[in-house]
Amino acid sequence: MSKTFEKIIELIDKGEIRISNHGYNELAEDGLLVKDVMIGIKEGKVIEDYPDYPKGPCVLVLQRDKGGNPIHVVWGIPKGSSSPSVLVTAYKPDRSLWSDDFMERRK
Repeated sequence: MSKTFEKIIELIDKGEIRISNHGYNELAEDGLLVKDVMIGIKEGKVIEDYPDYPKGPCVLVLQRDKGGNPIHVVWGIPKGSSSPSVLVTAYKPDRSLWSDDFMERRK
């Protein structure tokens, strides 16, 4: 597991969570609820890890909702801060753009 993702889970366990405006918009666009995203966080699998991202460390994570459906979630921590964990965006991945396991982009 990535160090960024470990820190994000630790922050979530402490209740230190923020959802970005973009995140709320993307959740609404795909008909996702915050609770759908929160259900699968601990079983999430890191797809991409960006520890040196200019806005702060972040990860793209494959999670599952309560029905077992895939959700891609970008979690981050603001640059220069140690808190909170931020849900940057979340969406239902497009099967035509991702491998069957939703872990790799199709070429």
